[in-house]
Amino acid sequence: MAEQTPPHDGAPRAGHGRPAGQAGGDHAGHGGHGGHDKHAGHDPEMFRRRFWLCLLLTLPVVATSHMVMDWLGYSLEFPGRSWVGPVLGSVVFWWGGWPFLVGAVREVRDRAPGMMLLVAMAITVAYAASLATSLGAFDLDFWWELAALVTIMLLGHWQEMKAIGQARGALAALAALLPDDAERVTGDGGLERVAVAELRVGDVVLVRPGGRVPADGRVVDGAAELDESMITGESRPVPHSVGDRVVAGTVATDSAVRVRVEALGEETTLAGIQRMVAQAQQSSGRAQVLADRFAAGLFYVATATAVLTVLAWTTLGDRDEAVVRTVTVLVIACPHALGLAIPLVIALSTGLAASSGILVKDRLALERMRTVDAVLFDKTGTLTRGEHAVTDRAAAAGSDPDDLLRIAAGVESDSEHPLARAIVAAAGPRGGPAPATGFRSLPGRGVQATVAGREYAVGGPALLRELGVRLPDELTTATDRWSARGAAVLYLVRLPDAALGAFALTDEVRPEAREAIAELRAQGVRTIAMITGDARPVAEAVAADLGFTPGVDEVFAEVLPADKDGKVTELQRRGLTVAMVGDGVNDAPALARADVGIAIGAGTDVAIESAGVVLASSDPRGVTAVIRLSRASYRKMLQNLAWAAGYNVVALPLAAGVLAWAGLALSPALAAVLMSASTIVVALNAQLLRRVRLGPTGPVGPGSEPAGAAAADRAAG
Repeated sequence: MAEQTPPHDGAPRAGHGRPAGQAGGDHAGHGGHGGHDKHAGHDPEMFRRRFWLCLLLTLPVVATSHMVMDWLGYSLEFPGRSWVGPVLGSVVFWWGGWPFLVGAVREVRDRAPGMMLLVAMAITVAYAASLATSLGAFDLDFWWELAALVTIMLLGHWQEMKAIGQARGALAALAALLPDDAERVTGDGGLERVAVAELRVGDVVLVRPGGRVPADGRVVDGAAELDESMITGESRPVPHSVGDRVVAGTVATDSAVRVRVEALGEETTLAGIQRMVAQAQQSSGRAQVLADRFAAGLFYVATATAVLTVLAWTTLGDRDEAVVRTVTVLVIACPHALGLAIPLVIALSTGLAASSGILVKDRLALERMRTVDAVLFDKTGTLTRGEHAVTDRAAAAGSDPDDLLRIAAGVESDSEHPLARAIVAAAGPRGGPAPATGFRSLPGRGVQATVAGREYAVGGPALLRELGVRLPDELTTATDRWSARGAAVLYLVRLPDAALGAFALTDEVRPEAREAIAELRAQGVRTIAMITGDARPVAEAVAADLGFTPGVDEVFAEVLPADKDGKVTELQRRGLTVAMVGDGVNDAPALARADVGIAIGAGTDVAIESAGVVLASSDPRGVTAVIRLSRASYRKMLQNLAWAAGYNVVALPLAAGVLAWAGLALSPALAAVLMSASTIVVALNAQLLRRVRLGPTGPVGPGSEPAGAAAADRAAG
């Protein structure tokens, strides 16, 4: 198991459905970029309260301002009016501005000047100028602008942190999936209701219809369809029966089941997913590095601009305007929008991905997906189901293929061999296996049983050789064709030597894999490749079934496990950016070698650990969803960066007063409004990511597992 994550990361407490650290401010984590998380410990509710109270205090300050009264043409005189501004303005500065002042001290102490320091400098200069005005040093009516400035700053921070909180709601939503209590089966077969925190590994719990599974485990009694959409993104309920693994937080939709607990708390799949989402939201990419550098440089640019503004206006002999312009420069330069541009997109994209069954371990992997021009799929278990199914049937003259399939299924019904299971499953829709008795295994050859008083055997070529059976021409023609494409062939023989029918069994291609290939081509992916250890005829047949384009798409067949990463390198040497999709232990080196490794969540822990993105289900259509999300999120990052940077480039000169001669100059209060508006624009633009269609990542299927608890735990690091 991975190292335990500290409680503040949003992971659930052991056995409980509430996220630790939820009550405090989760805003501490923008990853430390650009000074943007320097108000650690704050939360949206704190800023909301301060905003509304400061707004109430600001209204009388504005109403009693001579400047405002002159603008609106009214007069308001009463004893003590001149003290309204200084008294209430001081309260707004010290109480409303306190979070900014504390954040500024922290940035100075950490030697990481950023947004909080700029805000603190602006309101401190404004407060000092207001005090100086009240003492007669300046002829400014500045208290109302100071109060308005602090109030609007609080509004901007409240909305910003609220947006971040909504984006990170994926973590809270995941934690809320766990119920608070469970029905535990007692030693005498009764039931007792206990808190989830009281459950222990090995306990058996009853999950009623409509109830949530309280912990990871396996079904020991009953069968039910479970809604796993919150884990895998699959919209359809998935059937589970005795022996199948179930995941905490999923919902039994139609029947009750009893589940033996195998993992609790930090070891559950849900907790591992939470850690992966939190890790991805805190990671940074190239766009974030660019934003960080710009935000860090903005402090020095703003400070230099403010100094030049003071000197220029003082030289021109206008001390009052020097103060006003300096405050405006410091206000307009506050990098709210810049600080929010990338972290909000990261939080939203990873949260949206998790809700669709796409777990982003490495933020850079998601960012790189937009540039991928070659996708290399491992065949078995990724493009195919990884289990055999009956794909063709042939019958001797005078026999009905459906009747033969039912007889073969009856003979095989007591066998546990995977090919036997495929025969039995194929007979299900056709009336099920015929009743059989006297089952007997023929090691290395097949099985034998009695159906309707006649002896039958089912087996491969070795069975035919032992019995000396000669195939009719119609069966020979069919089976030769099947063998040429690599299918396994089983024969139904009525003893002693009459061959009645034959069945082709292949590793069935996933229907959703064909959709994935078609959509990748529509997305402009240059090369789609498949890699397998199977013989070339088998690989070519699967490629044709998937719709591969000869001469464009590639098939790597008969590849040894140790050579898979070499094929990735071969593609990269051609100048291609490669995404590798796999699920096995032998895929791990190739996943690590690829520009982006994508692990199928139903695969092995090693494959998941080696990948940058994990698909919680086994649906390859998730690859196309990752590309869509990557392109959309990168587009939003660039749009937000362009807006935030462009806003400062235009607004800073206006704030300094370069066009004051033309009557175009910003007041500090208007600068604060524009600064907050730019933050809201960035937040709203990021929210448009929610319109990206990720779609379902497909059914997991009975008995298959989403990313295992241990795998998710290790992947989350």
